Formats: sequence, structure tokens, C-alpha cells
Amino acid sequence: MRSRFRSDRRLTVRMTVTMFLLGLLYVAFVAALIVLLKSWILVAVLVAVMFVAQFWFSDKIAMFAMRGHVVEREQYPELHAVVDRLCAIADMPKPVIAVSELDMPNAFATGRNPDHAVVCVTTGLLRRLEPAELEGVLAHELSHVAHKDVAVITIASFLGVIAGLIVRFMFYSQLFGGGRRDQNTAAIFAAVIGVSAAVYAISFLLIRALSRYRELAADRAAAHLTGRPSALASALTKVSGEIARIPTKDLRTAQAFNAFYFTPATGKEPGIERIFSTHPPLEQRLAQLGRISAELGEAAAPEKTG
Repeated sequence: MRSRFRSDRRLTVRMTVTMFLLGLLYVAFVAALIVLLKSWILVAVLVAVMFVAQFWFSDKIAMFAMRGHVVEREQYPELHAVVDRLCAIADMPKPVIAVSELDMPNAFATGRNPDHAVVCVTTGLLRRLEPAELEGVLAHELSHVAHKDVAVITIASFLGVIAGLIVRFMFYSQLFGGGRRDQNTAAIFAAVIGVSAAVYAISFLLIRALSRYRELAADRAAAHLTGRPSALASALTKVSGEIARIPTKDLRTAQAFNAFYFTPATGKEPGIERIFSTHPPLEQRLAQLGRISAELGEAAAPEKTG
């Protein structure tokens, strides 16, 4: 089913290119592991188990980590009403609605496709936003589902997760059992760690680049669907300001899921490290929404004079 969210060819191209490059990296990674470990069965089982766990259970993992729970219409009627209205306008299936009992104002979408998606908001977000602002945030999250970039990010991050786990496993295995190995085994372990670290670094940069663009695409799609980019800009400003006041120690747990959030749980705008950020700078997002607001105003002017 094709939703009424404005399509974004540049996002589609970026997702395709990212998946293609990560696919090549994935093939090279698996081949290197088979050569180094000399057991294609071990590698195949490891990769298959991790892929199933991440792809099919990514929503449950994210919900568990962020203390989210599914809520029915009777519990949050206004939240359900906003999502119902947006899904009707966008002509898309309604996702499962969840609420996280966190004071950090934020929201995220997860799921492997539009028919198996979850949109979760925190109680901190619900307490702080006005209805129009909440609508803008929810439209932003729904656009991630409609554009299928949530699924792409989930699949794309799979390779990085595998590589990261192998690096940790090999490091601790070498640390605590290195004395019992000969030089050949130690060399293989070092090679596996090196290959895994390189794969993790490359996949990390590719995913971050895609993540920054998809946030801009979601802002654009939400602004055009609701027709109120100023409300989304207001929500962005308010949420970013509130997160900046939350102690860093309280944000550390949430930072692992920054790529899925409406606004990153960093508490500050990135400086030189923005190349590693999951989101574009707040100023860039607000500037884009300002341009869309001007465009919508110019488009509405002829109708008023006619």
C-alpha cells in the first residue's frame, strides 16, 4: 500500500545505495570470517541467529530497553485520536501505539514494515507538548514507517551489531585465555578483531549518514502532511531544550537508540563530532521547516486572492 506521505526519491536512492554498500561489506565480512575461522557452519549459524533476533524482535528489544508498553484507546484516547487522524490522512495502516514511562521528552518508531510497526512516545513528551506539536511529532514518526526507512535502519545496523559483538567476544576471549593459545591461533584472533573493527567502523559511518538524511526527510514529509511546519519546529525547539536540561547520566541508557529517536538524547548540539551524529543539527532542521512554511504560505496566497 502506498501512503499519501510525500515520496522522497533522494531518501530512496540513499537507502538503496547504503544497503548495496552494506551488502558488499556483509559478503566480504562473512567470507573473511569463514577463511579465518575455517568453519562456515559456525559463521552461518551466528549470522542467522543475530539477523532473526534483530529484524524480527527489534521492536520488542527497543520497547523493553525504553520501558515502553502498548496502550489501548481507553487509556490514551487523545493520543489514539491523533494517530487515527494522521493515518487516515496518510492512507496507511495504523501502527501499534505505545507509551514509555520516561520523563525524557521523545518518541520513536520501530518495526520491520508498516503492518508490523510500533510508534512509542514518552510520558515526558505528552506532558510538555501542545496538541499541534504532538501531531507534528507523530507525523514525523509515521513518515519513518511509511517510507520504510525504519526497516532499512534496522537491517543496516545488523552488520554493525554482529561486528561489534565479535570484537567484544574476541577481545575478552584473548584477554582471559590468550596464554593458552599458540601464535597461529593468536594471529587468527587478531585478524578477526581487525576485520570486525573495520567492518563496524564503515557500517557505523554509512548508517549515521543515512540516519541524518532520513530525519530531514521525515521532517519534510510531516510538515507537508499536517500543513503546519511551524508546529513541528516548535516541538523540535521545545524537546531539544528540555533534553538539554536532563542530566547526562540519565541519558546514557537512551543514547543507544538515538538513531530511532525524534531528537537525539545527547543533551547538546554536536560540534566537530557531527559527522558521527545520528541527527542533523537543530538549526538545519529548523531552517528547512522555515523554508517549507514559506512555500506553503506562497502556495496558499493565490487561493485567498482568488
